[in-house]
Amino acid sequence: MRETKPKFKPGEKDSKPADGAAEKKGYALKGRLWVDGPEGTFLGVGRIVLLERIKEHGSLIAAARSMNMSYRHAWDLLDSIGRQAKKPLFTTGRGGRKGGGTRLTGEGEKIVAAFWKLNRKFRKFLEKEMKNLGV
Repeated sequence: MRETKPKFKPGEKDSKPADGAAEKKGYALKGRLWVDGPEGTFLGVGRIVLLERIKEHGSLIAAARSMNMSYRHAWDLLDSIGRQAKKPLFTTGRGGRKGGGTRLTGEGEKIVAAFWKLNRKFRKFLEKEMKNLGV
């Protein structure tokens, strides 16, 4: 299984990167949050941002462009998510002048919200543990 990594630079909207960090007196406690599935990485911040951009733009190609990511890489990530999800997180339409598009399902929107909630808890955990580290 090929490992995938997000190839984008988070914008202002994406100010919560995958790497959480808590800093104190020149030291930093860092961590990365992702969800593994049967095939390896199922969800991580890059994949979640891709799903958010799909919701925002209504198409995979526009979402990929907004992240400075190739369409092929975005498709590989979306395909991986789709294969590993227990319920459909997105729908795709056949391309063409009036067709095409990719949309998040209600389940997809729920999983995006749940991931960000978990990510906030993870960042708070890092901050708490940094205080306890005693450096």
